[in-house]
Amino acid sequence: MTQTQDRTNPPRRATDRRGVFSRLAGWSQRHRWTALVVWLVVVVATTVGAQAAGSAWKNDFSLPGTESQRATDLLEKHGAVEAGDAVQLVFHAETEGGVAADGARQSLTAVLDRVRTAPGVADVRSPFDDASAVSADGRIAFATVTLDGTGPDVSKDDVRAIIDLADDATTDTLEVVAGGDVVREAEESGGGAAEGAGMLAALVILVLLFGSLLAAALPLVTALFAVGSAIGLITMASHAATVADFTPPIMMLVGLGVGVDYALLIFHRFRHELLRGAEPTDATRTALDAAGRTVFFAGCTVIIALLGLVTLGLGSLQGVALAVALTVLVTMAASLTLLPAMLAVFGARIRRHVMKRVARAERKGKEEGAGWRRMAAGVQRRPLPALLVAVAALLALSAPAVDLRLGFADAGNDPADSSSRQAYDLLAEGFGPGFSGPLVAVAEGDASVGEELRRTLAETPGIASASAPLPSRDGSLSTVIAFPTSAPQDEATADLVGTLRDDRLTAFEDRTGAEVHIGGPTAAAQDFSDKVAERLPLFVAIVVGLSALLLLLVFRSVLIPLKAAVLNLLSIGASMGVITVVFQHGWFGVQAGPIEAFIPVMVFAIVFGLSMDYEVFLLSRIHEEWERTKDSAYAVREGLATTGRVITAAAAIMIVVFGAFVLSPDRMLQQFGLGLAVAILLDALVIRCLIVPAAMQLLGERAWWLPKPLARILPRVTLERASSDQTPAGV
Repeated sequence: MTQTQDRTNPPRRATDRRGVFSRLAGWSQRHRWTALVVWLVVVVATTVGAQAAGSAWKNDFSLPGTESQRATDLLEKHGAVEAGDAVQLVFHAETEGGVAADGARQSLTAVLDRVRTAPGVADVRSPFDDASAVSADGRIAFATVTLDGTGPDVSKDDVRAIIDLADDATTDTLEVVAGGDVVREAEESGGGAAEGAGMLAALVILVLLFGSLLAAALPLVTALFAVGSAIGLITMASHAATVADFTPPIMMLVGLGVGVDYALLIFHRFRHELLRGAEPTDATRTALDAAGRTVFFAGCTVIIALLGLVTLGLGSLQGVALAVALTVLVTMAASLTLLPAMLAVFGARIRRHVMKRVARAERKGKEEGAGWRRMAAGVQRRPLPALLVAVAALLALSAPAVDLRLGFADAGNDPADSSSRQAYDLLAEGFGPGFSGPLVAVAEGDASVGEELRRTLAETPGIASASAPLPSRDGSLSTVIAFPTSAPQDEATADLVGTLRDDRLTAFEDRTGAEVHIGGPTAAAQDFSDKVAERLPLFVAIVVGLSALLLLLVFRSVLIPLKAAVLNLLSIGASMGVITVVFQHGWFGVQAGPIEAFIPVMVFAIVFGLSMDYEVFLLSRIHEEWERTKDSAYAVREGLATTGRVITAAAAIMIVVFGAFVLSPDRMLQQFGLGLAVAILLDALVIRCLIVPAAMQLLGERAWWLPKPLARILPRVTLERASSDQTPAGV
């Protein structure tokens, strides 16, 4: 890289040949204060609007066409009380006589009376109305509090009110805790301090990269403006659309990562243009004309990958996908409009600092990119061993993913001090491990059919007990609650659901003529996992196909898109392997359990899009040198030398932002953060630094092969414009 201005060939000023991104930068520069004020107004307006309107997050896990959903629909249609979600109030008394002792019984009855009058409560069944609701030793009992809604219709405030009533009712002789899935959702928190830790770490990396707090702050400020605006918009939109309550922390995670990343790519090119001697105004326009195109392409790729989630047909994921896609769109817009405006304001100060730092480096005899050139040359000398070792390592990391088991963690994975976890442990102690994950069998028939169903379930291996039949209000349905001998998240419970549906209840239907459906939270979780696994191949094919098509248009090569798709799948597979050993097998002290069912598709969509960011950034530079010199080996070395530093810095920022979410108390966010961080780490270090140079060296000129018939019909898409002296793009 030339670090001082060439006096014999000064850089040209921007001309009319500049593209749309250069003209956009020019507008932001000329109207810098207008652009800054507009963005500030947008952030303030969306934030104030969101606070005034409040949020209306709704978790819609309905699965039309599945057996568990049919069971729920039947219960709602025929007026069964069991159609509503339920809270379990668990009572624990260690005194003589247990919960039936006079003092404990009086306290228990009093709290149930208060709960009956609480908002959102449809029915309360006392443990003294059902002998099966009291443990064999009499120390533990539970009351079932049926709510007047299900899923999105259940108010978290109403559930929290019940939790508070249980906490207030606890005495020295009687412990009262609330449990159930709705309690877990009401207790769940967001990222906590994870966002702050990620932003602080990102700022430290940027300061080390640029040596200036001002220069480091610009990419971070750009990301914060974008994320703040997007979250405000989605919060207000939650009143009109179904958006899950775990969406905001995911938006924050992805928005901060890609926002800083995109701004960094543009700012790094701006810095390079300053080193060539360009004025800040021209440097900004050139940066947007070059790196801005990469940002636009990368952002579009991420958005396409996220919108691919819509093909899964899962309502709970569609809202998340659209929200995160909007976040990426806003961060892309901020990088292309807000950042140029800030560069117009602070460009002169940044230029003085950059030139001073470069002068110090020149006095020390440092050459930027020398280490990356040496590494690339080393890989090129032995490309095949480097390729085989790197691929073997990724395959080894991917191997545990073969045993990946999708599902939803139960309350046994919650923090030990949470109400849901305490209730779960007490119920498991008093009634067995499967008590917190009952199966709801709904039969279309009268009481005699219900009694036959109860006997069939009770005799099924893997079921500890089955309740008496519960008739619907119109008498046309009989519901039996079956309690497995295994915990809700155990693989044995999933196998039991399959056995009942495919064998035991099929025979029951043939014998009685009554149709039976297995529902309940445990069966619904299994249906959700099966639906994701069923539609995953279509989703992968759509995302990979569209991304490969974009790369084909940009680089006019058949092998480059194929290589990119394979390598991205390798990095994603390796990240899923790491998630499997940590969370499913319980490494590093993590409590073992299934992988959240939507984690693989969410990680795939986001990582595949982000990986294309680095792919395009590196290959566009290699392609530019190839077009100029037709020397493939030299093009690879220069591509890695001029992009290695910024790719590593951008990846480091994403890793610390994503990795910070491992600190979140939410298990889903922990899995999400770890998966993204590992995938980006492997993509930036193993794939971009080893596999890509080795593969490009082995392919040589064939890497840019395009059949002539295809070349004639493909439109020419210019990703980056080289600067006037053919200085590497994106450096």
